[in-house]
Amino acid sequence: MRLRLVPQQTNWDFFSRSKLWLGISALMMVVAFVSFILQGLNFGIDFRGGTTIRTETAQPVDVGAYRDALAALELGDTTISEVFDPTFGPDQNVAMIRIQAQEGEEAVSTAVVEAAFGALQQVAPDIKFVSVESVGPKVSGELIQTAAIAVLLAIGAVLVYIWLRFEWQFALGAVVALVHDVLLTIGIFSELQIKFDLAIIAALLTIVGYSLNDTVVVFDRVRENLIKYKKKDLKEVLNISINETLSRTFMTSVTTLLALIALFVLGGDVIRGFVFAMIWGVIIGTYSSIFVASAMLLWLGVKRDWSKPDSTTGNQYANIDA
Repeated sequence: MRLRLVPQQTNWDFFSRSKLWLGISALMMVVAFVSFILQGLNFGIDFRGGTTIRTETAQPVDVGAYRDALAALELGDTTISEVFDPTFGPDQNVAMIRIQAQEGEEAVSTAVVEAAFGALQQVAPDIKFVSVESVGPKVSGELIQTAAIAVLLAIGAVLVYIWLRFEWQFALGAVVALVHDVLLTIGIFSELQIKFDLAIIAALLTIVGYSLNDTVVVFDRVRENLIKYKKKDLKEVLNISINETLSRTFMTSVTTLLALIALFVLGGDVIRGFVFAMIWGVIIGTYSSIFVASAMLLWLGVKRDWSKPDSTTGNQYANIDA
């Protein structure tokens, strides 16, 4: 007996309250935007500036003990990660410690570095600071700009890809869904003031890809059914298409979430922000593929018969002379 999270045959009407779902999405986007404007993001060291310290010791690195030792110094945002490299010897245990720039300073002062060294010596007496590098506000500002450009270019590439593969109505629906996903992800990080660093940018780009994958699966079935059911209303064709792909969409999302939840619980503090963004993105991306992208397609209208490239049937702009 096979496990089914969704019935084999479904006939649910996803557009009986399409205006309600679009209204909820629009409201959430407004709340996210207002939160971003009023509160901003809790930028991590990548965007705020700070100092990276590379340590080396003969003892195994205990990240928890290092974190506890530095916590007493109240240095603000501090991240610690162990570095693994096959070229390291058995007595060469390396860690990377990142400390945010203190208020009014471009980098961590020498006094702070010495205090951190003293605190870590209590944990590992033979510890050495192999290198100390600082990232100033100027570099951090450039990283923010580059990250924003990366997200915008990804969404722009999606617009072109969907436009070439389908029609412009499909492309616009997919891009609205992607903007919805990205904005709501940024909004929840702003609202909850979760640390926002380069790992979250990687999560945003992954969310764009995941959401697009879901949307393309639905749109592909829509295009097939538009050819198959030439007499049915567009709303009915969209409902049939979503119901036919619902089992695949739901199972993909659930299995992905199982892995992400395990990482969130067991993965530790270093990747928790990234995994939280991915969990939120999978949920909101699945929602937007059905209730945002498809609803936009219904609102815009679309060509009904791909077997006739020049046909004007069903296209709301077809009767306009070029």
